Amino acid sequence: MPESTETPRQTAAELNDQIRHLVRGGLTATAGAEYQRLVVAWAEALRAEQELAA
Repeated sequence: MPESTETPRQTAAELNDQIRHLVRGGLTATAGAEYQRLVVAWAEALRAEQELAA
């Protein structure tokens, strides 16, 4: 069977830490896209974790 090339998903807590670190440094124009990507990934991870807990 071929190996999966999918990267492991980060937890909501890990993504939240990344968001906090990014914001702590001040949001620049170039950091805005990364912030948006992280927030979307955080929301998806949070939703997935809540579904697992239900």
